[in-house]
Amino acid sequence: MSIRREVKLLRHGRDWRGRSTVPKSAQPHELEHEEREFPTAWARTRTAVRARAGLRRTLLKPVVWSQTTPVVEGTEYLDGVRGPVVFVANHTSHLDTPLILGSLPERFADRVAVGAASDYFFDVRWRATLTAIFFNAFPVERYGSRRLRSLALDLVDEGWSLLLYPEGTRSEDGWMNPFKLGASALCVTKGIPCVPIALRGSYAAMPRGRNWPQPGKPRVTVRYGRPLVPEEGEDVRAFRVRMAKAVSQLAAEEDLGWYGALRAAADDRLEVPGGARPVRPGALAREEPTAERAGKSKAGKNGKTGAGTGDQVAHWRRIWSSTEPLGEKRRKVWRD
Repeated sequence: MSIRREVKLLRHGRDWRGRSTVPKSAQPHELEHEEREFPTAWARTRTAVRARAGLRRTLLKPVVWSQTTPVVEGTEYLDGVRGPVVFVANHTSHLDTPLILGSLPERFADRVAVGAASDYFFDVRWRATLTAIFFNAFPVERYGSRRLRSLALDLVDEGWSLLLYPEGTRSEDGWMNPFKLGASALCVTKGIPCVPIALRGSYAAMPRGRNWPQPGKPRVTVRYGRPLVPEEGEDVRAFRVRMAKAVSQLAAEEDLGWYGALRAAADDRLEVPGGARPVRPGALAREEPTAERAGKSKAGKNGKTGAGTGDQVAHWRRIWSSTEPLGEKRRKVWRD
């Protein structure tokens, strides 16, 4: 070791082996200071709202729509809805938020705040600033900070609708993970409706690890469901189950059609995210083992193939199933 290197270690309280010369037990106790939360109130001022609307119409939506082929369904369910509401969706790609914001009616798109992971989007100032101005994002602590949960409550009190991803993070393989209680607790506590959203094809279009959509303008669907209102006496866990079932039913429409997904949900034949195992969006429960070995599911009768569900499916098979392109055509059905 050079003398210069050794002197540098000694100056920092280290010996020539790099070990501390003062044991931890002899060091004075220092209080851990909590990092300051990145301020986002400026992103909800009138000027910022106007700037964000312009960016969404002239930059964000045109770029996403030019690189993918979005199909949006169910926005008619929002016609009679007045905010604030909580939009909840499955989360598999960084495309999800631009797709939802670009498909929302303007009266909602201008008044929605997006919950974003504080340890990812708000770890450095430049990324936090861009996230706040483009998406009106606010930091959400994925490990249960009460301070950050109260920010969502404050936003609802101020009349802002929220876009939340109950899974807590993007899926690593395109399958849905169990929903956390935060979004459900917010709806039950405030007595506000939840609007379920299912996205299909966004993982295949831009899976985790990619910074730009796949070439060829892959087809993606954004499907809105009927708003869910917490019933009197309904607890947070029960409402979370209803929320997860609604998202699963919307996801299944891509494979089964509207009526088929409705029947499957009524017969409790849909796989719903819960427990500790991931669920393939739109999958049916109790799939036949023989069909699974053949690489098919009951949904395959409608022209779709894919891996089965549950922990017994290998990680690579889940990724393979999620990257299957969506069909170009889907049967149109009448909605009530």
